[in-house]
Parts: sequence; structure tokens; C-alpha cells
Amino acid sequence: MDRWLPPNAAAHGAQIDAALSWVHLLMAAVFAIGLAFFLTALWRFRRSRHPAASHAGLTGRFPAWLEAAVVVAEGALLVGVSMPLWAARVERIPPERDAVVVRVVSEQFAWNVHYPGPDGRFGRTALHLIDLQRNPLGLDRADPAAADDVTTVNQLYLPVDRPVIVHLSSKDVIHSFNVPQFRIKQDAVPGLSIPVWWVPTVTTEEMRRRLGQPGFVYEIACAQLCGAGHYRMRGFVTVLEQDEFKTWLEGQVADPPPTSLLTPAD
Repeated sequence: MDRWLPPNAAAHGAQIDAALSWVHLLMAAVFAIGLAFFLTALWRFRRSRHPAASHAGLTGRFPAWLEAAVVVAEGALLVGVSMPLWAARVERIPPERDAVVVRVVSEQFAWNVHYPGPDGRFGRTALHLIDLQRNPLGLDRADPAAADDVTTVNQLYLPVDRPVIVHLSSKDVIHSFNVPQFRIKQDAVPGLSIPVWWVPTVTTEEMRRRLGQPGFVYEIACAQLCGAGHYRMRGFVTVLEQDEFKTWLEGQVADPPPTSLLTPAD
């Protein structure tokens, strides 16, 4: 499947790719049959053979059977493929105790990332504490739950082979969280917190080796036109081994870096 899609790096990616392939095959078959019917009609009902129009037309069961076959095929794709995929992504979110839980708050034109820290509790945030340069999330460090929270801008670090639950929201307009290699795309809507989850299966370093691209990074692209700076709204995902992720998180808690708009991680 990777020959015509970005390389898959998520546990559910093969199911998404298979669904896309079946849809494309069905549409190709419908196109081929429709084109064949069109060319046949042009030949059979050419003017030299039928100089006078027949308002009654031809009667037969073939068109009805063809339409029924298309409906059955589409129904099979919907019930057998699309609905189970939808249910798995929406209704079967893993328990948060077994996953890495992150808040991602979008804004023009950045992705703000908020980890709850080792205690697993997100600290309080407040509008009056928001500072676009130093505290874009308005995190209240006086709240005990916020003492070990970690925030970054445009940088999302994740462990490999562990469920990730990202709660998406927006501070201003509709954005769209899109990482093609994870087969993930979800709108971030003002006023809503929308969960999206997946299991990363390939670390950044492993993907670099597979592709032969030392500078490769998983990129978060905003897939919704969100303003004049839409083109530069880029975030970056670094997938680490689980022990490396734990070390990184502990390091951020012990010595948090100043908040800034970051570039891709090395």
C-alpha cells in the first residue's frame, strides 16, 4: 500500500489503506463499466443506424442489475469495512490509564502541547494567564496538579507501541490535525475537546533508516484553511522508544525549557 500512500506508522493504518484500496477499485470498476456503456451506446445508436429518435427507448433488466450490484458493493464496504473502522476509532478508545494522554490546543498558527506529567493530572488553565510568548495555554503553575505538567509548542513527543490519546481543541478558528503516516486527520473545533487516538508503531529513527532520509520528521499539517499564516502552521512528532520517552518526560519535568516556537527535533 505504501507505493501510493505515505509509509504507514500506526497500528490501524493497514485497515485504513485497505478501505481506501477497495473504494478506489470499486470506483475504477464503475468508471470502466460506465465508459464501456457510453462507447457502446455511441456505436449502437449512431445516427446512420437510427436516424429517428425513439422516445420509448430500450427496455431490459441489465441496467437495473448493474445498479443493484453497485449498491450491494457499496453497502458491503460501508457495513463490512467503514463502520467497523469508525466504531474502533470513535467508540473503542482505550482506557486513559493504559495510554499516553496529551492535550493539543491549536491556534493561529501553532500547535500547543500539554502533558499532565508523572502524576497523570492536568493542571488548571485560565484565560487571564495566557501569554502568547511565555504561557500560551494559560497554565496556572500555582495549582499543585500543574507542578509537573509539561508544555511544548509545535513539538509532540510520543512513545512507540503504546496507545496515544490526543484531546484536540482550538483557541480561535477551526484547524485540522493531520499526520499522514499515522492515518490521522481530525478537525479541532473551538469550544469542543475532541479525542483522537492511535498506536505509533515506527520510531522516528527507524523511519529515517527505512526511508534513507536522516532529516525525516513526522509532520503535523493543518488540513483546514485557517488564515493568512496557514502555510506555516507546522508541528512535528518525534516517536521514541518507551524508555527514551520516559527519560525525555522526566527531563522536561526536572528542567523545563523556555516556551518558544520550535523547529523539527533532531
